[in-house]
Amino acid sequence: MTTLRFHAPYMEWAKTRPSARLDLAGSNIRACSIDELPGVREAIAFEGNNENGYEPLLDAIAGRYGLPASCVTTAQGASGANFLAFAALLDPDDEVLVETPGYDPLLGAPRLLGARVNRFEREFTRGFALDPDRIRRAMTPRTRIIIITNPHNPSGVLADPAALDEIGAIARASGAHVLLDEVYLDLAAAAAPQGLTVERTFAGRGEPFVCTNSLTKSYGLSGLRCGWILSAPSVAERLRRTRDVVDGTGSIVAERLAVLAFSHLERLIHRSLSLLETNRPILGSFLDSRTDLEWAPSAGTVVFPRLAGLADTMEFTERLLSTRDTAVVPGRFFQAPAHVRIGFGGPTETLRQGLAAIAQALDEI
Repeated sequence: MTTLRFHAPYMEWAKTRPSARLDLAGSNIRACSIDELPGVREAIAFEGNNENGYEPLLDAIAGRYGLPASCVTTAQGASGANFLAFAALLDPDDEVLVETPGYDPLLGAPRLLGARVNRFEREFTRGFALDPDRIRRAMTPRTRIIIITNPHNPSGVLADPAALDEIGAIARASGAHVLLDEVYLDLAAAAAPQGLTVERTFAGRGEPFVCTNSLTKSYGLSGLRCGWILSAPSVAERLRRTRDVVDGTGSIVAERLAVLAFSHLERLIHRSLSLLETNRPILGSFLDSRTDLEWAPSAGTVVFPRLAGLADTMEFTERLLSTRDTAVVPGRFFQAPAHVRIGFGGPTETLRQGLAAIAQALDEI
C-alpha cells in the first residue's frame, strides 16, 4: 500500500466512523435552519460576478474588521482558506512549524505541497499555553510559516495576546508568516467576560500574520462553506492567483447567502451564545465532578480532558460508541492519546445524555 504523505487521520475517521445517537464528536454550533435566517429564499440566485471574490461579500468581511477589501480573500471554508495560504506561501522543501496537540489537516496540507512539518508543543500541564521560547528554539532558516489555532483546536484555550505579539516578532525577524486559524474566535470574543477584549489578530497587528476564519463554527452555517483570509494586500494578491489554479471561484449561490448572513451576524451570534450559556455550565459541572478527568478551560465549542490512568483513549471511545451510542474524539487524532475531545455546541439534551453516558463508561474502568 502506498503511504499518503498528506494523510489526515482525524478527517478520515470523522467521515467514516459510525453515526451516534449522542454525538459529542463535532465542534460546530448546532446548524441554523432556513427559517432562522430571514431572506434566504430572496437571496438565492445563480448569477453574479465573483471572479476575485463576490464584491458585496468582500465588503461585508472587510467592514466587519475595519479593513480595506484589498486585505480580504474568500475561500471554501476555513480549511480551504488554510490550504490557499499554504499553497500561496510555500515552496517544496520549505518548512512549517505546527503546534501539538493540533488539528491534523494543518499537518497534511503542507505535506501535500511538499513542505517539511516540524512541531512545537503546547503543554497540557501549562494549560496548553503558547510558549514563544519553544517556537524560537524550533525555528530553522527554512521555516516559512508558524501555524497556530486560536482558540486552540482541540482544547479551546484562548491565546495570550502577549505571546502572539512575541511570536509575531519572531516570525518577522525570520522573514516568516504566522498563519492563525481563528475559526472559533468570533464566538470566544462575543462570550468574553466584561472588560476582556479579544483582539482579532490581523486587524490588530497586521503582518506577518495571515488569519483565516469562516461562518462555520461560531454561527451554525457550516453548509455555506464561506471562509476568508485576512492578510496584507500583497499576500492577498498571491492568494487570489493561487485560487485561480485550485478552484477558480466560489459558489455564487453560497456567497450571496453569506452576504445575507453577514447582515444578521448579531442575531446569529446571540443564538450561539444562548446555546453555549446553557451548555457550558452543564459541561463544567460534569468535569468538576470527575476526579478521573483533568481539563483546561475552553473559550470555544470543544474541551480536551485527559483521562487519568489511560495512556490511550481509543479503546475507551470505541466502547463508548458501541455500547452507549455516544461519540467523542480519541485524543490520538490530535497527537495526545491520553485525551478525548468533547464538543458542547450541539443540542443541550444530547450533551446531558452524552455526558451521563461518559460518566457510566468511566465508572466501569
